[in-house]
Amino acid sequence: EVGRLLAGPQVMDTPGQFRELSLEYARLRPVAERCEAYVALERERTATTAMTRDPDAEVRTLAEEELHAIDARLAADGEELQGFLVPADPLDAHDVFLEIRAAAGGDEAAIFAGDLLRMYTRYADGLGWKVELLSESRGEHGGYREVVTRVSGKDVYARLKFETGTHRVQRVPATEAQGRIHTSTCTVAVLPEQDEV
Repeated sequence: EVGRLLAGPQVMDTPGQFRELSLEYARLRPVAERCEAYVALERERTATTAMTRDPDAEVRTLAEEELHAIDARLAADGEELQGFLVPADPLDAHDVFLEIRAAAGGDEAAIFAGDLLRMYTRYADGLGWKVELLSESRGEHGGYREVVTRVSGKDVYARLKFETGTHRVQRVPATEAQGRIHTSTCTVAVLPEQDEV
């Protein structure tokens, strides 16, 4: 239905509607393709079930083996389709502000905050996202006391929203002369950009 509306001539009269329909189509297309594949697999199962009644024992055996494989694929695809039916968070496509603050652990926490920023930056680079440094307060021995970045790209909030919280590391820090293990923590906040009102 959304594809039919996009192909209609009246959608070009309202640019906002064209954008909304295009986004909806992009969201629904993978689900529709998976549903079509699932239905095709069910048809294949029906045809294979008919072959299990063949008078030839070898054909029946091969059909039963194929039927087991199809049933396993149907079960896996069914679970994947159920995941598609969970409604998406409306903020998932938004860009985010990523804030990392050193917490307990002194200079080692600041170094850990720098490590976290490098980790998130590499992750963003791997996904083709853009990371823009907005604010920073450097630590004395490296790293950051506080750093705020803006991360933009496709489905940024969907992938980063569960990173919010306190992160902890236990290691022998570079600032420790006697080799004792220190525990350091940093807080991470992932805030989605809001639409203009």
